[in-house]
Amino acid sequence: MAAGPPTWDRPHFIGVGGAGMSGIAKILSQRGTAVAGSDARESATVRALRELGARVAIGHEADHLAPDASCVVVSSAIRDTNPELAAARERGLPVLHRSEALAAVMEGRRALAIAGTHGKTTTTSMLAVALRTLGLEPGYAIGGDLDHPGSNAENGGGDLFVAEADESDRSFHRYAPEVAVILNAELDHHANYASIEEIYESFETFVGRVRDGGTLVINADHPGTRELVGRVAADTAARGVRVVTYGAAPDADARVLKVEPKGLTSEVTVSLAGQEIAFTVSVPGRHYAHNAVAALAAGAAVGVPADQLAAALSSYTGVARRLQLKGEAGGVRVIDSYAHHPTEMTADLEAVRDGAGDGRVLVVFQPHLFSRTKELGTEMGQALALADDSVVLDIYPAREDPIPGVTSRLIIDAALAHGAKAVPEPDMTAVARRIATMVAPGDLVLTMGAGDVTDLGPAILARLAQAG
Repeated sequence: MAAGPPTWDRPHFIGVGGAGMSGIAKILSQRGTAVAGSDARESATVRALRELGARVAIGHEADHLAPDASCVVVSSAIRDTNPELAAARERGLPVLHRSEALAAVMEGRRALAIAGTHGKTTTTSMLAVALRTLGLEPGYAIGGDLDHPGSNAENGGGDLFVAEADESDRSFHRYAPEVAVILNAELDHHANYASIEEIYESFETFVGRVRDGGTLVINADHPGTRELVGRVAADTAARGVRVVTYGAAPDADARVLKVEPKGLTSEVTVSLAGQEIAFTVSVPGRHYAHNAVAALAAGAAVGVPADQLAAALSSYTGVARRLQLKGEAGGVRVIDSYAHHPTEMTADLEAVRDGAGDGRVLVVFQPHLFSRTKELGTEMGQALALADDSVVLDIYPAREDPIPGVTSRLIIDAALAHGAKAVPEPDMTAVARRIATMVAPGDLVLTMGAGDVTDLGPAILARLAQAG
């Protein structure tokens, strides 16, 4: 993609407010780089970057690209018609994908890269927080905020760097980690992958990028990752890459012995390297407990004592949009979930069901991407059958154009066919009012999806408070 060798003294980020882009821009700003960029709208993330000295323009115009820009960074969401991108190419500036920029900021550090179809953000956050708690000052880049806007990345002062490695567009092929973590391997991102075989091949390439003598931490329970273990066995053995498996399987190296739900937390017991270790995970659900064990195994692979790391993992208090408690009003808790794939939806609904006790679980679901809805709409509807009632919004398009005949109705019909209650709601402004008429004290409301459904949590809470 680059027109020439990049120089990093004056980079320009198109879409700098995005989760991945803003993290890299923050790290470079912390290093003293003169960062500039643009974004479609004002946000807390943009304001946090400006406080670090970055110059951020709102809107996309060719004039926003400064005359002295040294290179341009884009994500897969930026279209070729973007005027700033067109201007950069006209001027012959190097144009780099976000992953190339992240690879550059990781250079010279001991990198731990967390990949998988689901759970990347949570696991990366858990590991980063635990290492930070132990005073190791890791650098990190995460696809979500830990506790406030702009907390998705840090340059850090130590030699470790923890990064979320995105498989959606194969960009994780650009990283060369010392430790790679693969949480699961499942068909998703249908615009880029035509089959599960292509998914496997992509993850094999990622494993091939692990440094010789490094470590692969991989799920022992998931069918896709068990398949990968066999596929990469010859390569990892030839290059001295140690394979560490984790999970509930009897043959797992980091074996999960017990996950005990306790409201919206879990108590986890794991056996690793001859030690039996127990610790608390502050978010509910077996899948989050297993994410924590993956983080534990990864940290141990770079020499952090497992018992100390487990204690530090207990300090993790969650990440924005990953079963994040937004508040409580009128005896009703509102939780936000980023889940948008049926596997994630099922896991989060099962988790909050444990935490809801005798109360009902009501979901406000926003499908993400037309292509995903076309391929997985039936499975999404099946997942919603785990809720007591559901409100389904229109599809959030993100980077995609509409597909004829593909609407939220596909999901609603599937949900109804599986005995679920589900109703359409095309008007986002009407959701809070509708939910207020559906809930009772003790219930739990889950806003779910990867789009702007996350904005509804505060509105629902305000409506509930007003009704109370």
